[in-house]
Amino acid sequence: MATVRVTALPAAPLDAAAAFHAEWLPRIRSQLAASQDESAVLVFPPADHSHRGWRLAAVQELARELAPRRINALACDSVAGEAAALALLDNCQGITGQLLAIDQAGMVAEAS
Repeated sequence: MATVRVTALPAAPLDAAAAFHAEWLPRIRSQLAASQDESAVLVFPPADHSHRGWRLAAVQELARELAPRRINALACDSVAGEAAALALLDNCQGITGQLLAIDQAGMVAEAS
C-alpha cells in the first residue's frame, strides 16, 4: 500500500484546497502512476470540519480516476493511530474513496 503524507498546507480551507490541487495532486498522480501498489492512502494532518469537503472530494475523485486501485485518506497525527488504520484498510479490500479521521487508537474520531 502506497502512503502519501500531505503536509504544509495553509490553514484556510480554500487556500489549502488550492495548494493541494496545485502542488500535491501532480505529485500523487506521478507517484501512483509509477507504483505497482493496488491501493494508496493519503495522510493529512488533522483539521477542523471546514476542510472535510475538499479533502473528501479530492479522495473520491482520485478513487474514480485510478480505479480499480483503491484510494483512501486519513486525517491523523498519531503514529499508532495511523498504523492501526492502515492495517484496517489493508484488510478491508472493499473500502475506497473514504476520508477517515483517526484518533491515537486507530479508531474513527469525530469528523475532520
